Amino acid sequence: MWYRLLADLVVVLHVAYVAYIVVGFALILAGLVRGWAWARNPWLRLSHLAAILIVVLELIFKTTCPLTVLEFKLRSLAGQPVTEATFVERMMYHALSGWLPGSVTIWIYVVVALVITVTFVLAPPRRRRVR
Repeated sequence: MWYRLLADLVVVLHVAYVAYIVVGFALILAGLVRGWAWARNPWLRLSHLAAILIVVLELIFKTTCPLTVLEFKLRSLAGQPVTEATFVERMMYHALSGWLPGSVTIWIYVVVALVITVTFVLAPPRRRRVR
């Protein structure tokens, strides 16, 4: 029972990670447009850029996400079936109803990473000025 709960917790963490990238980018863009100071916070911007770059590096090196590996291990220990599809593949399949091939999904990640990187360069983070 505990392994199943821990596996579910890993899924929640995975969803939070994806949401941080997607929702975080939307909020950063809105903050940049509205001139909100937090949108240029170096810690926020660097962690956000690092989050998407980790995903792209996993794609480049064809590695499985450590969260997926952990989820599979915990599901196995709980006696639950473990599928071949990773968490993100399952999520994207359900979100996109399976109408996009996997190669297109990879390009979506790469394009999102490029857009986030361009935003990082064009609207760089700044430290607060001490008055």
